[in-house]
Amino acid sequence: MTRIALFQMRSGVDPEANFAAIADAASKAAGEGARVLFTPEMALLLDRDRRRAAQTIGAAGYADFPARLADLARKAGIDIALGSMPLAHSSGKWLNRALYLSASGAAPISYDKLHLFDVELSTGESWRESNAYEPGERLACAEETPVGRLGLTICYDIRFPALFEELGRMRCDCIAIPAAFTVPTGKAHWHVLQRARAIEASAFVIAAAQVGEHEDGRTTFGHSLVIDPWGDVLLDMGSKGPGIGYCDIDLSRVAEVRSQVPSLANRREIPKLQPS
Repeated sequence: MTRIALFQMRSGVDPEANFAAIADAASKAAGEGARVLFTPEMALLLDRDRRRAAQTIGAAGYADFPARLADLARKAGIDIALGSMPLAHSSGKWLNRALYLSASGAAPISYDKLHLFDVELSTGESWRESNAYEPGERLACAEETPVGRLGLTICYDIRFPALFEELGRMRCDCIAIPAAFTVPTGKAHWHVLQRARAIEASAFVIAAAQVGEHEDGRTTFGHSLVIDPWGDVLLDMGSKGPGIGYCDIDLSRVAEVRSQVPSLANRREIPKLQPS
């Protein structure tokens, strides 16, 4: 069994305050025997006011946070899977970047969110990530971790099954899906999508989430989850507020499920539709 910790957060607009919260969670999780701490999407800065966010991201010292997080992992003695943080891109936009930081001091693994959330919701909410963010260009897998091969994704990626099938074909044992899901879409789709992605990839899904009413005015769904490769929910942290949840996972379950339902091994290329 491998113990992991999920930090369900209510991140705000001050990255120093968010970093301090992550540091406290890392210390507590390590003390409880957890090998990896998972945080949500935008754990270090959650701010829908893009003018204010630009000032924060451009401020002196902000670019040092990845190195500070790596140092935190080493000092706390626990790997940290940072769900994501915004970082400057040469285009003038930002990247939504996940980081896997090892307590051993190994080089960090990074993943930039591939799929950007552009939508007008029936509630009147408008989200246009592509106005501020550049999409990523590659998959990422942290190959040697306490949870085996860990595939990295971020939030809206969950709606693109081909990505998770490919991570399954890469033999990922676990897949991180950190998120800041809205409440309407969370109520409708969060649990079913997480379970579906675990089943399709025959892998554990670990989904640390943002929760509650944030400083920037948004409200997020919570319900940080751990799903096993069969689709069973092992941990659901609900929506009451921030906190740390623990789950012991048995990585031998991956091989067991893949032998029972060998869909990854049985997959064939889908024939193209021929004109009649």
